[in-house]
Amino acid sequence: MSDKQFIQPSDTFDSKRFGFTQVVTSPPGKLVFVSGQVALDRDLKLVGGGDVAAQAEQALRNLGSSLRAAGASPSDVTMLRTYIVDYRPEFGAQLAPHFGRFFAGRPPASTQVGVQALAAPGLLIEIEAIAVIAA
Repeated sequence: MSDKQFIQPSDTFDSKRFGFTQVVTSPPGKLVFVSGQVALDRDLKLVGGGDVAAQAEQALRNLGSSLRAAGASPSDVTMLRTYIVDYRPEFGAQLAPHFGRFFAGRPPASTQVGVQALAAPGLLIEIEAIAVIAA
């Protein structure tokens, strides 16, 4: 949907350089909820080993595939939640370029959460999304 508004309130910090938008609004439409995507390929092989940025790339590829299967694209995503094992502040700078490319400079509203572990050993990142498409 092209009617989304990406809003940067004047009294909050500019979040775009960190790979997210403070507020995204969308007109009514069909909601698409995408389960957390991780760095496993089609054969359940871990991609990216111990590299959180490499794992993010695979998780974003999986997110892209899931969105396409629902008739959506990255530009339809309004909210993103990213869970990162043993989160450290420097991860934000490492991940922002990957999210920036995936969302073509129009990142959704987003939350990053540090967690102790994910569903399988070796996983470092999980990305879930909410998108809105034309009904």
